[in-house]
Amino acid sequence: MVRRPVAWVVALVLFFEAFGVAGFNWFLGHVVDRQHMSLAGLDPDVMATSSKIGGVVFGLYFLLCGVVALLVAVRNRAPAGFGRIVLVSAAVVHGLLGAFVWGLVGFGAFAFMMVVLGLIVLLLVTYDAEPAPGEEAGGDDAGDGSPVTPPAAPTTP
Repeated sequence: MVRRPVAWVVALVLFFEAFGVAGFNWFLGHVVDRQHMSLAGLDPDVMATSSKIGGVVFGLYFLLCGVVALLVAVRNRAPAGFGRIVLVSAAVVHGLLGAFVWGLVGFGAFAFMMVVLGLIVLLLVTYDAEPAPGEEAGGDDAGDGSPVTPPAAPTTP
């Protein structure tokens, strides 16, 4: 009942965050490049380029997390395998980012990170609570959607 809307919200938030992080880092790269800033003697061109590359990488990462959440919302099935690993890693990243932004940015950014962390954890936990309609509990041990058949009883002559 709550699972699908939570998955949609998580997908939208992660898409928003992907473009926000990529755009912000791209902007910071331009600022460093135009003002020729240097940090501890590092080359400003290297700093600007690495900021842009980091923004694109993190943007693509959050975009991948958003696609996984979108697939969960569309299919109404729990994430499995690689998708589950991606969402768990996104939860860990948001926890770490929340810890960093508390001191660097302030409470508002920390609260946002914790809300996103809570949404991702809620997405992961709600799909474990009960099977989706039409599925049996524990009926898919193979992981490929095929029904599990019990082993045949041994016959004695």
